[in-house]
Amino acid sequence: MPATERGRLGAALRRWLLSGLLVLVPLIVTLWVLDWVVSTLDQTLNILPQAWQPEHWLGMRVPGMGVAFALAVVLGIGALASNYVGNQLVAWWHALLQRIPVVRSIYSGVKQVSDTLLSEKGNAFRQALLVQWPREGMWTIAFLTGTPGGDVARHLPPQDYLSVYVPTTPNPTGGYFVMVHRRDVVPLTMSVDEALTYVISMGVIVPGGRKPGLGVDDAHVPGPAQG
Repeated sequence: MPATERGRLGAALRRWLLSGLLVLVPLIVTLWVLDWVVSTLDQTLNILPQAWQPEHWLGMRVPGMGVAFALAVVLGIGALASNYVGNQLVAWWHALLQRIPVVRSIYSGVKQVSDTLLSEKGNAFRQALLVQWPREGMWTIAFLTGTPGGDVARHLPPQDYLSVYVPTTPNPTGGYFVMVHRRDVVPLTMSVDEALTYVISMGVIVPGGRKPGLGVDDAHVPGPAQG
């Protein structure tokens, strides 16, 4: 086979390999995550007595029963905690855990984070912002979480500073909490969900459906005007 044809064949094989990976990798990772979630939730059935477990009265293991059971438990606890009696029981349980030295610090921290992120009255990620990070001249997406409070407010007046969360990519659950001056923050019109998608995709999925540039020259746009 001539060298030219071998080169073309090699280029085609590399192109097909990359195309196949682009199709299979997201699918495999998605299936792996779903399998891990279902397997983990299926273990919640172990808290039931042996006679009550689905395998005992069905005669076979049904994947996903733990998911339905966990969902039913969460909904049941939520319904119980929504009425007066359940609310009093939750308050009693919370007060009890607050009296245990080691558990108190862990439980309080986790509860504050969950209340902020999951509560309907929570204020987490109020708005998408553009900030200079990790140094001046480099811009990244951040999220407004509030204003400085407590003893910090004596040194950083809330009317002048904002509390923001700078996420890492592609995993936005890790990041940095910083307090920046209002004049150094550029508010964005994109929603929080769009900004999160933009961060997770490392800039590949652009809000509004625009395609990113293919190179440095194509991607070059004027930087945000500083106020």
